[in-house]
Amino acid sequence: LKVTGTSPSHRKDEPPVPSPPTDAMAFVKVLKNKAYFKRFQVKPRRRREGKTDYRARRKMVRQDKNKFNNKKYRMVVRFTNRKCICQIMYATIRGDMVVAQATSAELVKFGVPAGYKNYAAAYCTGLLVARRVLKKFGLDEAFKGKEEVDGADYHVEDEENDKRPFKCILDVGLQTTAAGHRMWGALKGAVDGGLHIPHTNKKFPGFK
Repeated sequence: LKVTGTSPSHRKDEPPVPSPPTDAMAFVKVLKNKAYFKRFQVKPRRRREGKTDYRARRKMVRQDKNKFNNKKYRMVVRFTNRKCICQIMYATIRGDMVVAQATSAELVKFGVPAGYKNYAAAYCTGLLVARRVLKKFGLDEAFKGKEEVDGADYHVEDEENDKRPFKCILDVGLQTTAAGHRMWGALKGAVDGGLHIPHTNKKFPGFK
């Protein structure tokens, strides 16, 4: 069954709605025209994905020319929904090269059955990756780290030793460096493990 007729706004017994006068409409300038899109520069892929803070990365990766391509090591700390990941890596033109890594999921081999993303798991993961990287470079005998885990402040560079300690900087990615965060647990574990990471303990939980 076909129904014919006009729309309710244009019935025969009602006058049509008048259109607004053309001189009353405001002038709208087209900003995103062809010239705009011709000059548009696309952001890097990991910036578009919201994964990398390139301003912070440039500061961490930048190396002086007179150091002749010496490796600048970073301790990368990341947290997923299930575990904590710690890696020691350095940047090259081809990409970041991982020297050593440890995840809190490996703690099951050390008698930790659950809780792989809390502060204690982050501390153990940082300690594990520190001992691994020192063993890889043959420094595990020279730098034993902190013998007693009592939470006291410890700096491996203050000790008397013939060799220089393994130095790296902390890379936390997009995470906010809030006081008491789990990332400081991973940092404290790596420092107690014998790595030289420049830091202050003002952000550690319980400092104040």
